[in-house]
Order: sequence, then structure tokens, then C-alpha cells
Amino acid sequence: MVKIISDSTCDLSPELVQKYGIEILPLHILLGEAEYEDGRDITPDEIFRWSDEHGTTPKTSAPSMETTLGVLRPYTDAGTECVCFCISESMSTCGNVIRMAAQELHAQELVHVINSENLSTGIGLLVIEAAILAREGRTAAEIAGRIEALRPLVRASFVVDTLVYLHRGGRCGGLAAMLGGALKLHPKIVVKEGAMGSTKKYRGNIKSVALSYTKDMEEELRQAKPDRVFITHTCASPAVVEPVRAYLESLGVFTEILETRAGGVVSSHCGPGTLGVLFIAKPQYE
Repeated sequence: MVKIISDSTCDLSPELVQKYGIEILPLHILLGEAEYEDGRDITPDEIFRWSDEHGTTPKTSAPSMETTLGVLRPYTDAGTECVCFCISESMSTCGNVIRMAAQELHAQELVHVINSENLSTGIGLLVIEAAILAREGRTAAEIAGRIEALRPLVRASFVVDTLVYLHRGGRCGGLAAMLGGALKLHPKIVVKEGAMGSTKKYRGNIKSVALSYTKDMEEELRQAKPDRVFITHTCASPAVVEPVRAYLESLGVFTEILETRAGGVVSSHCGPGTLGVLFIAKPQYE
């Protein structure tokens, strides 16, 4: 059976990783001089504490070659085909690290790298689809073809509770961050063609904003692939998450409504309180 591997930015919960038999390749998070592996020895809460204490955003980097070789080698040595997902290649060199590792293992024909052109559970949605296809006995080429068709249909967006982290990371000017905080502005960040961009701005407390943001997508949600939708957040409170979940349930569209907490990479750049609703648009042939 084809092995499905994803870098840690897919933000799938341990339960989902185990359920679908997915191997996770951790990115690195640097807190000053200290280096950690995303999801293994650092938590988002620790990242937030460090960032607030130091007034800066942690740096993130692709997985090390050593770690990547360690993940791939057991499968390539056994002659198992691997489909490997990486965060958008416009955001990280993770995909290239996987390719170089495959070359070092003389296993280029076994390792298929997919540039998700996305992040967080925008990747996770594709990873689960691939894992289901693998269990059905599809080849790596068949899986890659199906994922290539689904990739442009992923709808990934978030609303941000605070502009402080985007400002620290250079994605928001100081004046904009200051005004945004004073006016309680919450931008909607959309991932499109592998890049993040700000679209609509909401005003108010994050509980009302999160629900308004979700309701604004009703037309798209009603036309979504019905298998699953993710509510992915960086430590948003149940008071924020539950109205969003209740609204999604009221639509009667999705078989599964999955809640996951974003990992260290997304948390580092977006800050606490960020919430996204992520899904796949229904393919026209279905």
C-alpha cells in the first residue's frame, strides 16, 4: 500500500493521523537560539509565551535532511511508494528537502512530492483524501492525479484575532496593527494559488466575527464536497468555536465537522485566537 506522508503544517490531530495511518514530517521552529520540532517538543502555548516575552515572532524552517531521511528510509528500503505533501512551496523549501532526501536514498521513483499550494488543514483535507485512496489500493500515480484535480478546489481561509503576530512577522505594518487593535479589526486571510492575502476585514469581538465570517461563506459551504469540513484554530475558546460548529451543523451539508488546533508553524505567524473554516468545493463531475 502507498504510504502517505505530510509535513507538520497539515495540522491534523493525533487522532486523525492515527486513523488514516499518516506519517508526519516535522518542520523546525526557532525560539531565539533554541530549535524545536513542530508538534514533537514544542506547543503553541509555549510559542505564544516566548513570543510575548520577547516581542518577536519565532522563525520557522523546513525539516532537516537528517529527519527527512529518517522518515523516508524505512519505506524506500522496503520498496514502498510514498506520496509526500508539503506546505505551499512559495512559503517553504520543505518540498525540495524531501526531493533531495529521495535522491540521496536513490528512491526518486518511489517518492512523489505534492506541492499543496496551501497550509494548515487546507493541506490536511488533501492528505486525508490521499490516505483514503491509498487504502483503496490506488497507485501513487493515481493518487497524485486525483489530488492534482482537487488541489484548486480547496478553500482555506482564517480570521485573525490579533494583528500583533502578523506585525511581528512583517506581514502587517505597525500603524495598521495599532489601528486594527484600536478599532477591533479582524482581517480575513485567504490562501489562493499558494499565497496568503487579506480580503475582507471584520469589526467587533472575535466570537461575533468568527460566526459572521462563517455565515458569509454559506453559498460556498452549500456547494462543498460533503465529506468533511475543518474548524481549525489557535486556541480559540469554546465560546468562539461552538457557534461556528452549530451553524455548520445547521446547514446539513457535511458528514463530518472536524475541529483541530493549528500547530506551531501557523500559530507562530497568526497568533492566538485565529480561526478558520476549511473545506473542498464539490468537483463539477460529482
